[in-house]
Amino acid sequence: MDYKEIADYIKKKLLEKKADDVIVGVVNGNAVQAKFTNNKISIMQNWDSVDIGIFISLKKKIASTSIKDFSRDRIDKAIEELIRFVNKTKPNEEFMGIAQGPFKYNKIDYTYDPKWNDLDPIDFVEESINKALEIGAKRCSGLGEIEYGNTYLLTSGNVEAEEEATAFDISIRALCDKYSSGHSYFTSRTFNKFDYLSAAEEAGTIAKDSLNPEAGKSGKYDVVFSPLAFSPILNSAGSSASIFSVESGLSFFNNLMNKKVASDNFNLYDDATLNGGIGSSMFDAEGYPSQRTQIIGNGTLKTFLHNTSTARRYKTKSTGNAGLISPDPRNLILEEGKHKKEELFENLKNGLWITNVWYTRFQNYASGDFSTIPRDGIFLINNGEIVKSIKGIRISENMLNMLKNVSMISNKSKDIVSWEAETPSRLPFVFVKNVNITRPEKEE
Repeated sequence: MDYKEIADYIKKKLLEKKADDVIVGVVNGNAVQAKFTNNKISIMQNWDSVDIGIFISLKKKIASTSIKDFSRDRIDKAIEELIRFVNKTKPNEEFMGIAQGPFKYNKIDYTYDPKWNDLDPIDFVEESINKALEIGAKRCSGLGEIEYGNTYLLTSGNVEAEEEATAFDISIRALCDKYSSGHSYFTSRTFNKFDYLSAAEEAGTIAKDSLNPEAGKSGKYDVVFSPLAFSPILNSAGSSASIFSVESGLSFFNNLMNKKVASDNFNLYDDATLNGGIGSSMFDAEGYPSQRTQIIGNGTLKTFLHNTSTARRYKTKSTGNAGLISPDPRNLILEEGKHKKEELFENLKNGLWITNVWYTRFQNYASGDFSTIPRDGIFLINNGEIVKSIKGIRISENMLNMLKNVSMISNKSKDIVSWEAETPSRLPFVFVKNVNITRPEKEE
């Protein structure tokens, strides 16, 4: 059986077992990855994968599983195990079913490059290394990757949908010495928009400018965040906008609907219809059509993200954000401002430029208290000019304070996906006032 026949077989078998709702998603993927260390490619990896995700509801009992072995015996066994498991679970009285189609889907441009299989990450990795070295870096590490995926969705809600997608990624860390480094990232759905050399140039420049860092000082600082550094904050806002987070007590937006949660110039969308968006897709995990949803408008919280079930409970419409279990943001977009990037720096009279962060951790999800550690180039800026590079600081803040203190937003954006910000984001440089900077007890 091919993957469509397998999906149809699973759906029919589960319906025969009296399942009320069935979703079968098949993802065929291919990835080619080149890892590099100390200016040389160290590991080449190429893998194909096929994953089948299955969701069912039976008398309001819900369960999900995934399988990778597609023999008839293994499929039949997985079906029996899933039915046995769901029968042992307690009903979820709040579950209100899945999307009912059929639906029409709008085409999204620049999400698939048919030439992906003719390209080799070695080529753009080597060019990127040479560019960073040319700028002044001494050594570079990171990875380059080409990804392909085909998603096929079949549901008991009269949905059958399919799409292809590609992505090209470069993550490069350039170093001049042990204490001076720069990290940059570039991703694109099509190769003709994949400006990997700009990432190499940025990483090399940050590394070169961050030589001889001095210990930073605690205090309140105005801060310009590069897109890579601000993306974890945007991810946290997107996660807090999920109705699942609200109901779980993990959202700092709880009880704040239609209230101010950010500055007047802050407009945040979840938009899986965006042409070329890294998280763009024609449909969500239920097959509901993707849409553009404003989460925050002029600083005011406008909506939470819903799937079909939660939307029915709250007497509203799905926002097209279904995962198999909970609604999730898919493609977070911070609307661009009116300022050139240079204007943000010119307004830093005695502030910081933070280019990257890691270990973003919450002390309290409900209140939004968190900390994160700036890494790679951190710069003290005076009237738009770099005074010196610094090290050994921590941001200890509150998410709502950060969002409300956004003062300026630049007019050019960048797509970001990282291990600190797994939800794809498109965002500009961001100027935040009065950010609380501390010194960690032990220097990171």
